[in-house]
Parts: sequence; C-alpha cells; structure tokens
Amino acid sequence: MVSKMNKVNVGDKVSRLRKAHNLTQRDLAERAGITHSAVSSIENNKVSPSISSLHKIVNVFSLSLSEFFCEEEVFTEPGVVITPDRLIEIGNDKVSMKLVCDGRSNRQLGFLIEEYQPGAGTGVKTIEHEGEEAGIVLEGELELTVGDKTYHIKAGESFLYDTSIAHSFRNPGKTVCKIISAHAPASF
Repeated sequence: MVSKMNKVNVGDKVSRLRKAHNLTQRDLAERAGITHSAVSSIENNKVSPSISSLHKIVNVFSLSLSEFFCEEEVFTEPGVVITPDRLIEIGNDKVSMKLVCDGRSNRQLGFLIEEYQPGAGTGVKTIEHEGEEAGIVLEGELELTVGDKTYHIKAGESFLYDTSIAHSFRNPGKTVCKIISAHAPASF
C-alpha cells in the first residue's frame, strides 16, 4: 500500500529546483543531455521519467536520487524500522522502485525494493554513478548490462558490480521480476 507521504510529485519538484537555480527548461535539458520536450513533459507530469533521465536531471543540481526524494520528507525521527507506508516510490508505471529511507538525505547506503513488469527496464540510456551495487533476484529474471556485457540473472541468483561502469536493468521475461538491491554510497 502506497501512502500520500511516499508519492513525490517529481514534475513539480524538478520545476522548483530548476527555477531555484535560475535555469530555463532548455538550460536544464542541455546540461542533463536530454530533450527540452522531455523536461517540459516531466515538469508538467505528462510522463514519468526513466530512472536514467531522472538521474541525469538531479546530477545537474549536484544531488543524488536519494537526496532528491528524501530531502523534503518529514519524519519525527530517523527510523530503525521502516514501515511500508514510509517507503518512497521513485519508479514509474512499469518499474516500481521503493526507496527505503529514514528521512536522512546523507545516508551512506541506498536500499531499493524493485519490481519490473515484463519487458520493462531502467530506460534506453544507461546509468553511471559512483560506487558499488549488489542485489538478489527474488522472482522472475533480470537482464543486467554492465559496460558491453549482458548477464541473465535468474531467481535466487545475485549480482555485484562497479556502478561507475554504464549499466542498465531489463526484465526479459513474461512475469514480474522482483529484486532487492543495495548500493553505496547512497546515490539513489
């Protein structure tokens, strides 16, 4: 169950950040390496950005995705036990990524609960960020591309790789793929 607290208005937040940095939509698009129409569509909530595109946008503001999503969350105190209603959804319609966040934007470890619908992935473009990522496929199958190599990972198998190498995820199967992953430093 997703609560109001964990649904972030991505478009509004991108727009506010852009304006706070005195950038036009075209400026942001150019710096992020995406199209002006993509920035406009994201800000107007016409589309949910891919993780790759959102990662590029928040990098313009020197933020990690974790900082982008956790910075305004108001928790009475950092949590040890994170209940389902405190998970923050950072994915889109086809890829659910629930960020385990205790309200601190300066966490050292990022932890995600991920679900990829059949055929869905992190986007056409690859992602690169500092650190390492490890995870386990709980259900379904995952296609993980790191650099120029693609790996097929089945339920019960794990992965570990250097995230500074361009990478992407995709569910090549006919059923939902469920993953638990952790990365350090917390860039998501």
